[in-house]
Amino acid sequence: MGRAMAAPQIGAPVRIVFVEVDKQRWAMVNPEIADVGSDDFQVWDDCFCFPNLLVRVTRAYQVSLTYQDLQGKMHTMELKEGMAELLQHEIDHLDGILAVDRASGLDPFALRKEWEKLHRASERYDPPKPREML
Repeated sequence: MGRAMAAPQIGAPVRIVFVEVDKQRWAMVNPEIADVGSDDFQVWDDCFCFPNLLVRVTRAYQVSLTYQDLQGKMHTMELKEGMAELLQHEIDHLDGILAVDRASGLDPFALRKEWEKLHRASERYDPPKPREML
């Protein structure tokens, strides 16, 4: 998986997401979720905005994403699992939505250090389930 940051997180009021995956970096201008699969999954989400907190959120397991590169060329990406979650998170930032706004479940907040004492990193992502079951 990679890391990303939305321009509004650094005070820039533009619809750009900066992504780094496997030492490759690129910018996504005006990214939009074009379609979502039929399954969702729950994730313990983290964010640069609140580095000591994990938030349990429900996200689409698969998404189709469109965006422009810095030269204006259109691209489409089919994403699943962690990358789908990551880009949904960043697009939320572009729309003024934080992970805490999407908290789901009975006990959706955890301090990172406490959660990491009790869980493995692989436990941050639940298996996908049909949307109506979550």
